Amino acid sequence: MTAMRNRSYPPRPISWPAGKNAAACLTFDMDAEAAVLTADISSIHRMTPMSHQSYGPLVGVPRILDLLARHDVRATFFVPGYSAERYPEVVRSIAEAGHEIAHHSYFHENTVGMDEQTEAAMIDRGLRALNDVAGVRPVGYRAPMWELNYHTPRLLAERGFLYDSSLMDSDHPYLLAVDESPDASTLVEIPVSWGLDDWEQYAFLPGLIGSGVIESPAKALEMWTLELDAMHRLGAAFVLCCHPFLSGRPSRAEALERLIERMKALDGLWITTVGEVARHTASLNLAPRTCPQPVIPADAYWVARPPTPEGT
Repeated sequence: MTAMRNRSYPPRPISWPAGKNAAACLTFDMDAEAAVLTADISSIHRMTPMSHQSYGPLVGVPRILDLLARHDVRATFFVPGYSAERYPEVVRSIAEAGHEIAHHSYFHENTVGMDEQTEAAMIDRGLRALNDVAGVRPVGYRAPMWELNYHTPRLLAERGFLYDSSLMDSDHPYLLAVDESPDASTLVEIPVSWGLDDWEQYAFLPGLIGSGVIESPAKALEMWTLELDAMHRLGAAFVLCCHPFLSGRPSRAEALERLIERMKALDGLWITTVGEVARHTASLNLAPRTCPQPVIPADAYWVARPPTPEGT
């Protein structure tokens, strides 16, 4: 029973900078074609799905940059290396506008079960691409589809990343130990949730992605506003994840603008980048916590056994 017990504990609310009582981050995953090509590489021959994805960097990003400039808000753009190489001028425009650029894989790869060597090569390839295109060395990472492996945090710490934004076990930022050893390296974790992702509301390409239901921006705005208000009351960190090929569409961008207006109306809400939240959290000298992997009891023979990782 001792080995099975989750010895982690819920993160507590953190203190925010003077005059602030909660935080809100607008984040944009510029996946472009890579997300769909990972779902089905044969779609590389399909012009219409590829045009659906290229709408993001070609139309969505400029519209979003204009929106952010009007409201004097800085955001974080998580960019796959492949997207940076395919749309270098767009990525440079994001950096020139003063927004944070963070790492989001190389090809929006499916990392489920990916071995350490391959994942390390993927992270390094993405780092090179962002540096070559925009002269950026990102401090933050978001896994494609938010899928971290248990070895991923260590790979990030070894490469000097400050933070990750892929896990879902808290409303509050915290310090994540990369393993359970006493002297483990740490990352700041800025948690996310599927309810604050526009993919679940808007994404649909027949036979490729999505459920087939495309929700109204009014519904998305209602959901996100309710969560924003609740997290503000809790003193938490609200992290919205949008994709320019989705939320860059006209009516959805207008809904996003209404949400920004609501953010600006909330007393003491710090609207900032994920990197700034991570730097502040790192300054608090928090006790690190872990996200322990479940253990299957040996005598529960009827429970399916997980596959053995390659090389063990």
